[in-house]
Amino acid sequence: MADSKKGGAYGAPAGDTDFRKTWDLDEYAAKANEREAKEKEERKARYEAKLAGKSYHKPLTGDETYTSARRTVIDLTAQVGKSQLVPVGAGVGKRGRSAGFYCEACDLTFKDNKQFLEHINTTQHLLNTGQTMEVKRATAQEVHNRIAQWVRKRDELAKEQAISLPERLQIREEEREKELEERRIRRREEAEKRRLEREEAAKVKTEYGDDVRIEGEHDEEDMMAQMGFTGFGTSKK
Repeated sequence: MADSKKGGAYGAPAGDTDFRKTWDLDEYAAKANEREAKEKEERKARYEAKLAGKSYHKPLTGDETYTSARRTVIDLTAQVGKSQLVPVGAGVGKRGRSAGFYCEACDLTFKDNKQFLEHINTTQHLLNTGQTMEVKRATAQEVHNRIAQWVRKRDELAKEQAISLPERLQIREEEREKELEERRIRRREEAEKRRLEREEAAKVKTEYGDDVRIEGEHDEEDMMAQMGFTGFGTSKK
């Protein structure tokens, strides 16, 4: 009679349910207790805020950032002409994902884009996305940089709007004059720097005499002395 208990691939006995994954019951029980404790604490905080006539907000964790302007563009027409599957009973209330504009950070769904955009600027959404209600104070240098940025943008738009040939020639002439002026300023600065260096060298020689060697002044004479040349003159009279 054949053995009714079949062996596994490596000789170990195998059962019908050996392929199933085993779970650590104690670990998941601890996680469930922790989640229930947090939910109980949150319900208590919500109830106390309701009694006080205030809105409940999640406590800050310390990792929040300053509130800043939104950099991304919200595409409100991405779902136009598309079909979407929603669970049964999802059309009641705003909580959870359903048909409409869904906010993943707050787990809310809005039926029109106006409500969705208003929600993005609320305190609830900002706190859930890790932002505080404080705005970073800009420094004077940042204000100057932003003003210069908008001035450059305005000038670029004005250049793009110039379509006639005389206007383009005038813009090109203005750019050329600006470049020449910048070159003149750089040349004046370099000339002033060289003048100050010469005055400093002359001042040092006046104070310490001719024995002082100024850097770069006798390079040619030193090179000739090292090569054994005393001069290129002639003895003819």
